[in-house]
Amino acid sequence: MKRPTIHDVAAAAGVSRGTVSRLLNGDKYVSPKARVAIERAISETGYVVNRAARSLVTQRTGSIVMVLSEPHEKLFEDPNYSTLIRVAIRLLAERDLSLVMMLAGDAGDRERVVRYVRGGHADGALLVSTHAGDPLVDALAAGPPAVSCGAVIGHENVIPYAAADERLGARQMTEYFVGQGRRRIAMITGPMDTPGGIQRLEGFAEVLGRKATKKLIAHGDWTRASGERAMTELLARTPDIDAVFVASDLMAAGALAALRAAGRSVPGDVAVGGFDDSSVALSTHPPLTTIRQPLAEMAQETVRLLLALIDGVGQVEPVILPTELVIRDST
Repeated sequence: MKRPTIHDVAAAAGVSRGTVSRLLNGDKYVSPKARVAIERAISETGYVVNRAARSLVTQRTGSIVMVLSEPHEKLFEDPNYSTLIRVAIRLLAERDLSLVMMLAGDAGDRERVVRYVRGGHADGALLVSTHAGDPLVDALAAGPPAVSCGAVIGHENVIPYAAADERLGARQMTEYFVGQGRRRIAMITGPMDTPGGIQRLEGFAEVLGRKATKKLIAHGDWTRASGERAMTELLARTPDIDAVFVASDLMAAGALAALRAAGRSVPGDVAVGGFDDSSVALSTHPPLTTIRQPLAEMAQETVRLLLALIDGVGQVEPVILPTELVIRDST
């Protein structure tokens, strides 16, 4: 069966081929009547846009690349990433744009990402979990527009971003522990070359002041295993801990495992709070008190910022979204 062409669409709609072409290429100056007729004709004929041909005219690829600067295994372990990907795919599809997922966890991965983007295969880049000093950021500078989900340390005024209010969330959790009467409050941070690692620790320290000593702080890397190791380290250093704020739900799940292994009850002996309000928070035993960061809204705003850059629409400013304390049985 012959594949329908733009000529078939024009004939079915009763308009010129040029009018159909203008509509398909995003021209705003097509009358409403012609637009309705063309869209009906496309549906009736089963016409599918030839992306390769259209890109020659529009200089657009029709795709956006999402770059996750983490090792491959973290993509499948952390449910936050699936939320970001799912929302981005849905929103981009509304603009007939495809999402290409690329991982940049090591030098080889970063080189492939740079080759792909500089090769003109994407109209823009969505950066996720970018670490301070990552050479990928500078390497992409000459490429298409880029925005970040979470600030890129050192590039906050260069790369637009949407983020949760990390410090606010950390303060909310720490103030809650203080209000409960907890006296030895510890923290397990995220990586200290990420905004979430730095700013959540800052919020914790802002509440506790001098009580936020190094003995009460251990560092993780967002993985469950790192949360378990950090909790074991804290218990060895300061066995009288009675609360711990963990900078992600996944690490908090590891911390709960370490507390069980040490014979500590939760929340009787030690209260545990996480950060994210991901699916992990409902699957732990007990269910996890946590800080809800609006991941879906962050993804929406990140995509909106990128599309605004691509379209050249107005000034693009960072977006900071509020967090919320969610109380469950771990505190």
